[in-house]
Amino acid sequence: MFIFKNAWISITRNKGRNILIGAIILVIACACTITLAINNTASDLINSYSNSYQKELTLSFDRKQMMKDFDTNGEEGREQAKEKFENIASYSVDDVATFAENDHIESYYYTYSFSLNGNSIEKAEIETESQPGGFGGRPNGKGQNKNSLDFTLNGYSSIESMSEFINGTYTMSEIRDNAWDIAFDGNYVFINKELADYNELVLNDKIKLEDEDGNTYEFEIIGIFEDNEKSVDSMMSMFSNSANTIVTNANALVNIDNSNDSIKGSINPTFIIDDYENAEAIQSDFYEKGLDETYVVQTNQETAEAAVTSVKNVKSFATTFLIITLLIGGVVLFILNMINIRERKYEIGVFRTIGISKLKLTMQFASELLVVAFVALIIGAGVGATMSKPVSNSLLSSEIESSTNSSEQMKNNFGGMGERPDGSGGNRGGNMPDFNKMSGTPNIQAYDSIDAVVNITVILELLVIGLSLVFVSSLASMISIQRFSPLTILKERS
Repeated sequence: MFIFKNAWISITRNKGRNILIGAIILVIACACTITLAINNTASDLINSYSNSYQKELTLSFDRKQMMKDFDTNGEEGREQAKEKFENIASYSVDDVATFAENDHIESYYYTYSFSLNGNSIEKAEIETESQPGGFGGRPNGKGQNKNSLDFTLNGYSSIESMSEFINGTYTMSEIRDNAWDIAFDGNYVFINKELADYNELVLNDKIKLEDEDGNTYEFEIIGIFEDNEKSVDSMMSMFSNSANTIVTNANALVNIDNSNDSIKGSINPTFIIDDYENAEAIQSDFYEKGLDETYVVQTNQETAEAAVTSVKNVKSFATTFLIITLLIGGVVLFILNMINIRERKYEIGVFRTIGISKLKLTMQFASELLVVAFVALIIGAGVGATMSKPVSNSLLSSEIESSTNSSEQMKNNFGGMGERPDGSGGNRGGNMPDFNKMSGTPNIQAYDSIDAVVNITVILELLVIGLSLVFVSSLASMISIQRFSPLTILKERS
């Protein structure tokens, strides 16, 4: 009781000095609260980014690996390389399903593609004669090369595999009400608006395509999309690169492929894995299941990590600022406490002369600082908490806007999925996918309360910081009191 009574008397008697110490601790507490809140906000944002990116694994053809054993400068080497290339074992839809039977693979989707000729429709193509000296003219007078087959059919296994719509390359301009209910089951297609206009096609029209053997296949149009890319295959072409691309579902193309041996489709799978660290083990498993070793696995780890680089920089800056603040604050408090002790040497000498132990005196000086620090920490935490909410929301503002815009834009790319044409709401295509998950955009919200930013973790961290500062500052009194001799102090006084 003696210690705390004397500590309180000393605090009230030396108001100016204690107010100065309290002000310094208050500023440190405010800075620490805001910095810790920014750190927590950045951590939440990093976690949100990490969760928004699916861990994807794809297969890539390693040409360098295949060509390393051949001398392509010689005729014999080129022939050997060509023969090996032609003999590389491709993989099928069934192979992909077999590859996916792995404990580290959570799910998969794929794109299946091949080409067909038109039967009831014509390829969107206009040949123009080259002008003498005209830019882009060709010797044959053609403005666009002809492909062996007219139309490229891209079949998607699910909405998640429709990368051109996800990244905004394609945007649905017209779509049937129930399009997404039937899009992945049956001979239904989405066609480019340029192709639709060229052949005067509208929704619900049926088109016929044929293979090189003359077999005919009928499809129904349930959507029309536009290509947002500016580039074209030829400088002399008035059509986009995807004008003759027809989008459908993978099942329809697999069924056609299975019924005709002359059609050779290509498959491009994407596997969702549990952890990037397992990519090498997955690759080894694929090889054991028959994948040609000229194929290698690749992940989207670099893309996912690049997305959080700027946020990690903010967090690193906040941590550095916190450390500098604590160092400067600790040094200033230590110096002030040293000055305080020197000013009170006579008081220490009197207490020591009447028998007060060094331990009790040290505890008294530490208690004074602890009381002042506790009051300053409470006020500083309150001020810092009030300021941390707008600071954190300002930090998140661009990400929140990006998240909202990305989700809405992707809905529009798919033709306003989840809304009816009249804007009355409702569901146009079954369960809506997680658009943020598909695009790797974090799904975050603004903080609407202080306790969401300054939680119990921040309070505990601030308490530890405050006690650490009190301990560091108290070292001045501990050292000085142990060194002072009461007789020497009184003699100097006299």
